[in-house]
Amino acid sequence: MHDSPEGMEIPRPEHPRPDFKREKWLNLNGRWQFHIAPPKRGIRKVHKPPEEFSREITVPFPPESKLSGICETGFMNEVWYRRTFKIPRTWSGKTLLLHFGAVDYEAEVWVNGRKVGFHRGGYTPFSIDITGCASIGEKNEIVVAVSDDNRKGLQASGKQSARRKSFGCYYTRVTGIWQTVWLEAVPRTHIGHFRFVPSYDGSKIYVQLRLEGQRELAKAKVTFSLDESEVACSKKLLPSFHPTLSLETNGLKRWSPEEPVLYDVQLEALDKIDDIDVVNSYFGLRKVSVKGSYIVLNGKRKFLRLILDQGYYPDGIYTSPSDEALRRDIELAMEMGFDGARLHQKVFEPRFLYWADKLGYLVTGEYADWGSDLSNPFVREALLDEWIEVLERDFNHPSILIWTPFNERVFKRSDKDVMNFIRRVVKVTRLLDPTRPIIDSSGYVHVETDIFDIHDYEQDPVAFRSHYEKFGETGSGKDLWINFREESVEYSGQPVMVSEYGGTWWNPEHAKERKAWGYGKRPKTKEEFLARYKSLTESLLSNPRISAFCYTQLYDIEQEVNGLLSYDRRPKFDTGTIRKINTQVAAIE
Repeated sequence: MHDSPEGMEIPRPEHPRPDFKREKWLNLNGRWQFHIAPPKRGIRKVHKPPEEFSREITVPFPPESKLSGICETGFMNEVWYRRTFKIPRTWSGKTLLLHFGAVDYEAEVWVNGRKVGFHRGGYTPFSIDITGCASIGEKNEIVVAVSDDNRKGLQASGKQSARRKSFGCYYTRVTGIWQTVWLEAVPRTHIGHFRFVPSYDGSKIYVQLRLEGQRELAKAKVTFSLDESEVACSKKLLPSFHPTLSLETNGLKRWSPEEPVLYDVQLEALDKIDDIDVVNSYFGLRKVSVKGSYIVLNGKRKFLRLILDQGYYPDGIYTSPSDEALRRDIELAMEMGFDGARLHQKVFEPRFLYWADKLGYLVTGEYADWGSDLSNPFVREALLDEWIEVLERDFNHPSILIWTPFNERVFKRSDKDVMNFIRRVVKVTRLLDPTRPIIDSSGYVHVETDIFDIHDYEQDPVAFRSHYEKFGETGSGKDLWINFREESVEYSGQPVMVSEYGGTWWNPEHAKERKAWGYGKRPKTKEEFLARYKSLTESLLSNPRISAFCYTQLYDIEQEVNGLLSYDRRPKFDTGTIRKINTQVAAIE
């Protein structure tokens, strides 16, 4: 049963993790007390809570957003949150876990005056055991201090502007809590993490568990079902806190965009005194790989028709106003014939990935690496730590086909520290997830990559086609148009993906605004726009050596008005016309 505070209307009330869900949980979104600390000089080593919190904020919306009720977009290097809550008496004897979906950037947490946790990284979740300092049935207090400064190159911040206002392809900043906060009651020994790893031939699924707690374990059980009918089950006595269970997949259906079959999964861990932890999740069986110059999904060549999605919302900025809005973005893209998206310069919330899994929407799992100075060893350490947390959180989503930790990095081959760091991140990614191909750094200088992707905003259809036409005939790297050819490793036969193209300006409402922009010469009519879109896209679909495209972009964002939708998600063009162009059979198919 989902508990909620008395008399409080809860924004984003749905469970934030459909892939990791327990029955006993308390949503802590809603009204929190809030304080913006004044700018301070020098280095302050100890956080001290303000004497009073003079404002209120609606969590989980960032203070820069309208939905937060604060709506201040200046620099906020330090903000504070506070709220009280009661723990149901039925939770007595349980371990109490406090979860944060994401807090940008560094967070320190106190419960009832005791410091209980710290997390660095603006895009990944963290959990804190507050059992020892929380009181059952009584009022408890949470205080959160957040530090955030994206102007020094010391933190990954994606497309958040480092200037006071938005400019170019940089948008309104996000500070503090921007995903759901919730509390869970779990047994003393409980499931901390799990992942589903299909065997190479798909005949078995290995379920790797990480258990946490204090009591001796008895056994674990995993059950797969479809339409409430059990299809596979495995039980195991537990010799350790890291057991692996295996299930035969006899007859399990494959997950695909055409038929996104998801199996309900129940995971159980039982200790010696019969206290049981039950987690509900789901699983999609599919296999993605690279074979020569092709991307292969479930044994068949797949041409990826992707759209760039940056995860911004007019009223919530980073935070979707509702679960339905997450789903609707996917549906709008699919209506136009896109079968997936690059989730660009942001780690999207789990519920977006849930809808991608459920609707059969193919995505690239990316990181918001912009804003981080890779020449700084401290920055490299923090970035790798958070990327590992991304891989751990999102490993089980069948919709994620490709990992991309970096975007448009430009450096010389002589810059060994940066090159070796990117190579190291690729190596760590392979170790943690050997099931997906990797793009090391999208679009510009490649170091070690499974897919050779290119960003090309040439607007003249004839010139654009010439970049790839001869390569389509020869397959030779010397005939392939490449950004920063002298610095990038040579093309060596991988699938080729034009992962950013188009970006053509179209929004007459912004014609007189100086900062409004898109790529290339502005079309004079919708017909001219669609003719350009058709020519650019067909030159990629018809090329026998191009495996994927990603058009820039799904919707306008603030001053960047090159979306196929307006910022408030109104189609600018006939969606059927876009769909007819996108769904033509590709040469590789």
